[in-house]
Amino acid sequence: MSLSATFIRRPVATVLLTLGIALLGVAAFFQLPAALLPQVDYPVISVRANLPGASPETIASSVAMPLERALGSIAGVNEITSRSTLGSTEIVLQFDLDRSIDGAARDIQAAINAARSQLPSGMAGNPTLRKSNPNDSPIMILAMTSDVLSRTQIYDAAVTILAQKLAQVEGVGQVSAGGSSLPAVRVELNPLALARAGVSAEAVRGAIVAGNVNRPKGYVEDGERHWQVAANDQARTAADYLPMIVRWQNGAALRLGDVAEVRDGAQELRNAGLANGRPAVLLMINRQPNANIIATVDHIRALLPELQAAIPAEIKLEISQDRSTTVRASLRDVGTCLLLSVVLVVLVVRLFLRDRRAALIPAVTVPVALIGTLALMYLAGFSLNNLSLMALTVAAGFVVDDVVVVLENTTRHIEQGLSPLQAALRGAREVGATLLSMTLSLAAAFIPIIFMDGIVGRLFGEFALTLVAAIAVSLLLSLATAPMLCARLLRPTAEQPAPRGRLAALGRLRERALAALHRGYRRSLAWTLDHSLLTLAVLAGVVALNLYLYAIVPKGFLPQQDTGRLIAYIEGDQSSSFQAMYDRLAEIDAIVRQDPAVLRVSGSVGGNGPGGGSATSARMFITLKPRAERPSASAVIERMRRPLSRVGGARVFVMAAQEIRIGGRGGSSDYLYTLQSDDLGALRQWEPKIREALAALPQLTDVNTDARDKGLQTKLVVDREAAARLGLSQRAIDLALNNYFGERLVSTIHHPLNQYRVVMGAAPHFWRSPDILADIVLLAADGSRVPLSAVAHWAPGNAPLAVNHQAQFASSTVSFALAPGVSLGEASAAITAAMDRLGVPPAVFGTFEGAARAFQSAASSQLLLILAAIVAVYLVLGILYESLLHPLTILSTLPSAGVGALLALLAFRTEFTVIALIGVILLVGIVKKNAIMMIDFALHAQRSHGLSPREAIFDACLLRFRPIMMTSVAAILGALPLALGSGDGAELRQPLGIAIVGGLLVGQLLTLYTTPAVFLALDRLRLKLARRRAPRPAPAAVAEPAAVPKPASDSA
Repeated sequence: MSLSATFIRRPVATVLLTLGIALLGVAAFFQLPAALLPQVDYPVISVRANLPGASPETIASSVAMPLERALGSIAGVNEITSRSTLGSTEIVLQFDLDRSIDGAARDIQAAINAARSQLPSGMAGNPTLRKSNPNDSPIMILAMTSDVLSRTQIYDAAVTILAQKLAQVEGVGQVSAGGSSLPAVRVELNPLALARAGVSAEAVRGAIVAGNVNRPKGYVEDGERHWQVAANDQARTAADYLPMIVRWQNGAALRLGDVAEVRDGAQELRNAGLANGRPAVLLMINRQPNANIIATVDHIRALLPELQAAIPAEIKLEISQDRSTTVRASLRDVGTCLLLSVVLVVLVVRLFLRDRRAALIPAVTVPVALIGTLALMYLAGFSLNNLSLMALTVAAGFVVDDVVVVLENTTRHIEQGLSPLQAALRGAREVGATLLSMTLSLAAAFIPIIFMDGIVGRLFGEFALTLVAAIAVSLLLSLATAPMLCARLLRPTAEQPAPRGRLAALGRLRERALAALHRGYRRSLAWTLDHSLLTLAVLAGVVALNLYLYAIVPKGFLPQQDTGRLIAYIEGDQSSSFQAMYDRLAEIDAIVRQDPAVLRVSGSVGGNGPGGGSATSARMFITLKPRAERPSASAVIERMRRPLSRVGGARVFVMAAQEIRIGGRGGSSDYLYTLQSDDLGALRQWEPKIREALAALPQLTDVNTDARDKGLQTKLVVDREAAARLGLSQRAIDLALNNYFGERLVSTIHHPLNQYRVVMGAAPHFWRSPDILADIVLLAADGSRVPLSAVAHWAPGNAPLAVNHQAQFASSTVSFALAPGVSLGEASAAITAAMDRLGVPPAVFGTFEGAARAFQSAASSQLLLILAAIVAVYLVLGILYESLLHPLTILSTLPSAGVGALLALLAFRTEFTVIALIGVILLVGIVKKNAIMMIDFALHAQRSHGLSPREAIFDACLLRFRPIMMTSVAAILGALPLALGSGDGAELRQPLGIAIVGGLLVGQLLTLYTTPAVFLALDRLRLKLARRRAPRPAPAAVAEPAAVPKPASDSA
């Protein structure tokens, strides 16, 4: 008795089991987090250190290098990069995907502590580390604007009030603010007044430190009472600092207000933000790992009225960017694809089986299988995202296969006269082994995807496991629910009501079409078997065509997504001031907002803006209107290029924001190529030549580099002998210059809600020109005044605005985008050829980074993955069939499917990306199902009925023609919504759908003819090998008489 018999004879238990699976899936649906893509925790940690006033070269050598040496010894580090700019450095460490980011953070903190003694003493604080995930862009950006309050006051409200409240929202991770800085008391020194008074800037700093303290003062008590001791030791506002005494001179007090302007201002002056053309502070909100992005955004939106009430009424709080909008639309579209796929596969069953009751069986089992899969997804910690829902959509096409096999076989027995109960028992028993073979071999095809390394494996492992879960649930329902429903719902042919009217006419037309199709296949199959050598030659040609098509198909890594968000990188002239850069940001903001496809715009310039930056660069975040109200993101970018190119003094690079970002660094374009050298001079010599060569390539556009080595510099040359003679040390000169121009943080103001700093430096009108150096007067050790010009001279020159390192080598990264119609594979080949033509010396070498590097790694393993899937399927089939040859017959279907997939990709001008590769691997598991049905029935006919191999395979093909057509059409229609989709997230779905539909159309057609021919060829080979292995009879004298009756035997 088969396993299905128990379920057929116990309908109540089977119904309850099916209902339980469905209820578990429904419960899991409401618990599964929603996201655009599977959560990939890319272990990236950034270390930031500040040395106010230090040049990029100084901070690179004195801060970055000691830290890089200490951090480079940490286990699991894949890549270390650093970028040192004026006053700060950021070191980014990228770890193996399997490395615990918390453990890595502990190791990094220990390395920082160990290196602290090697760092300069004048740092603003200890280096800080921050865990980051380049794949997790902010889920929401809030903009704060005001017509009354300054940006500094807005920023104070943002970090003191809003950031704290937002961080407490369920699902919210990091909250960061940009576009301004905290309030501060700014002490703006007058070098001329200090010179007249004979006071050094260092003396002023000492007076400020001594005049603003916050130390414990203790308490006093007598026998019965207790008093705390308090004092007015804190200076909180500019008014408190003005009367501070710097020193007594000739019996009179020299106060701070006599030598400096003191005002309440901002801690950082070179930092500003914009939102829709208005000065703004931006709040960037990231989610926690595995948090439901939709639920988290809903929580934030619900909290907005409370947040608005918590800040001053003069501040307006509004949403500048909401990433959940795209997630909602994308999930809605892929959900629609899933529903449409289920409807189409049910219609296929209705078309072929001519029975409404028969159509109810897949209408029940297919949705229950997909819903039940949600429960397994929940247990595995998956989410509802584009890839997992895409897996369910694809599964709808081949989950129905199992049900169709049972249903069609049962229907055939009913048509032959058995009762529905007997037909269900016999039909399920006959196909049980076939279902097991189909399911296990299909699951085996996903084994290479599940064990893929790197970011691709993390992304598509969830996709593969979701598919495996779906086919496992499908197998259970096909062996339990489907046979039971067949026994209860199907009726003998004589009892089925005859259709009337138009339905009868349509039914007769359908019957004639199917009968004609069956007759045509019978005749063509007979001809094919008579000319099996020609069929095998065609199959060999298909294999060769696969190799040719794979060589010429354009290759890429991941499809470019239209997320409805753009990012603009703005790079000004390297000599641009901060104010000039802010003016350009405002000009570009106005141009972008004029585009009819743009909904909202926000951006910042300066070192504390979202995403980082500098005084000569800015970044903008552009939100587009809904997809139905605009052209594609690429078309919008092309439309913006011309007006943005007319902005003087700046280059603007606009790119579509992507949900999948590879690597720990960013750039001004989609792809990166990094130049490295241990010789900084050689790198600076060759970098411009390489950049110009790459910019001239027609395959590339938006070529840019992060090399910033043409900044203006005023270099002092100190006469050390003269300085020593006058009582000045080099340290005293450097200290004086740092006090004037270094924006030193000299003291801290402790406020009940936050801490603020006292910033000291020369007044702004003194640092607008290098000529001020002539007015600087230094104080020697004996108190005498020495003009700076007496011990030094200076001259203008050039200096780097940034110093970049990778793996402790000097580096420069070239960013580039692809020209329209160019694949990443073509661009990579063009770059490699250009480097070869230039004859770059070995001391300078280039490597692809980020997505370009991941593409090269994926491209090198594509064929290996396909081969691994084929080997896995072969091993499973060999075990199931206890044969080495029958699996080859089944796998002979694969070349035709590969040709179909590649031809479809070429026809629709779609690149062979990782998504398309997954489609090809899916085909490895799908197309061999039809061959399994043919081979199973042919082997059964040979063993049970004694048919010859040709008769067995011929009858098997005709017998299984209807279920083969049903499963093929169902699989094609199941994937068709993916191939034809045009909504949000369609860029990820289309390559998969196109590959599957193309592969099935060509593969299933050719399989109907090539599989029987290969079956007969391998059977002949089997017999030939058996004859060779058979032992030959040993020669013996007694054997002669045995040959005597031979003629009689022949005559008989």
